[in-house]
Amino acid sequence: MGETLLDVGEGVELCAETFGSAADPTLLLVAGGAQSMVWWEVELCRRLAEGGRHVVRYDHRDTGRSTASPAGQPSYSGRDLADDPRRLLQALGVGAAHVVGLSLGGGLAQVLAVRHPAVVRTLTLVASSPATPVDGPPLPGPAPQVAATFGDPEPEPDWSDREAVLAHRVAVERPYAGGLGFDEARVRRLAALEVDRTTDMAASLTNHFLLDDAWPAGATLADLAAPTLVLHGTTDPLFPLEHGRALARLLPRATLVELPGAGHEQPPPPLWDLTLAALLRHTAG
Repeated sequence: MGETLLDVGEGVELCAETFGSAADPTLLLVAGGAQSMVWWEVELCRRLAEGGRHVVRYDHRDTGRSTASPAGQPSYSGRDLADDPRRLLQALGVGAAHVVGLSLGGGLAQVLAVRHPAVVRTLTLVASSPATPVDGPPLPGPAPQVAATFGDPEPEPDWSDREAVLAHRVAVERPYAGGLGFDEARVRRLAALEVDRTTDMAASLTNHFLLDDAWPAGATLADLAAPTLVLHGTTDPLFPLEHGRALARLLPRATLVELPGAGHEQPPPPLWDLTLAALLRHTAG
């Protein structure tokens, strides 16, 4: 189906799009923080559907066409954001899904798998990190170009100026590129799709990073029992590769597939064959 707004309760609507047959196993794609569903590219979704998966991508709250709050004032908690995949699946009439989460979406997927294990058939964590502190030496921090953005972020654009907002959205992505380089034409194309279909770009790029921690009190990674595939770029500048290796080491049923040259991003087109093979293999059970 095309894009549709689904009522998931409590006055919240989430915009979702599906690919393939609903009779096939559902594969739910959970985007990163401040990302709408467009970053899970249509061609990637179609190829997953051709592999026999019912693919669902959706806009988080405050992104795309989903329910939006004022910038700087999210009307929901981190736990609400982590519970949205379950609520979305219920609205679609899907009992359980193979859940794929990127970055913050990977953290939300970990919370979902701990709090609602019956909803998660398998888990795939892309460019992610443990959602709760773990024992042992600290994991490596971000590369200098990413760390610099925390203290000196890109200045906000005039949110009423489409071209300024688009240039800002592209600039925000640039430091997260990996060894394969920054594909500016592709990023600009996806950013334009996002800017043109988002209710409030200021809220979209702000509100997720103001939320509280959603991890359940007393839970550990050992409680995450779903079979897990860890996909991690070898040149991820936000969560260096050791973050992915830590997930694979600490989760009870995890396998790591390293993505050569990938940064902190959805796997880029040169890595789609590797990504598709790993995902289809992992979700075949």
